[in-house]
Amino acid sequence: MTSDLITPRHLCRKAVIYIRQSTPHQVLTNQESRRLQYALRQRARDLGWNDASIEIIDADLGQSGAAAEHRRGFKDLIARVTLGEVGLVLSYEVTRLAQNCSDWYPLLDLCGYRQCLIGDRDGVYDPGSANGRLLLGLKGTISEVELHTLRGRLTAGLLSKAERGDLALALPAGLARGAQGAVTSTTRWKNGPYLGVSHAARGFPVLVHLKGLARVRLK
Repeated sequence: MTSDLITPRHLCRKAVIYIRQSTPHQVLTNQESRRLQYALRQRARDLGWNDASIEIIDADLGQSGAAAEHRRGFKDLIARVTLGEVGLVLSYEVTRLAQNCSDWYPLLDLCGYRQCLIGDRDGVYDPGSANGRLLLGLKGTISEVELHTLRGRLTAGLLSKAERGDLALALPAGLARGAQGAVTSTTRWKNGPYLGVSHAARGFPVLVHLKGLARVRLK
């Protein structure tokens, strides 16, 4: 499968495949999705790039696409596009690049300025053209709306559980949840899961006292 948008100007630069899954749980359980994303190397070959010109960025496996602050791989991609090293950014779905319009549209502007194409399993797009930007903009907007919809559903589910009294959250140290779900104090900790913590806490004042005496003697 080829594209009329690809020119020798693009082929003389890198084709970068961006791979991301949103959570560590997805990385462990949804291995088919990861396999399909790595298989994009063959798609890049079909589009005209040789193996030496194809690179994979997978540093963001387990990272959400809702923001770019903590995505080292996405920042690396932006840097390479800025330097003019990339002719094609390829992702299984372009929405894996960003699920926030504040990150998505600057990427489109940058790729359009640097004459870098963006591709996914559906096709190849030129963000520097009106039609390409329109299609990519719609994909980004739909992705952001889907993210807000999912968040709304999750929040509604949590609130419903809380109203019924069935919402179980992680407890701080000093509290434990019994087999029936009742929360009890573990301050005595004789046979509880925090027995080791209890012993360490008892020895802490003695340790502080001994260190204080050592400082006095050294002085």
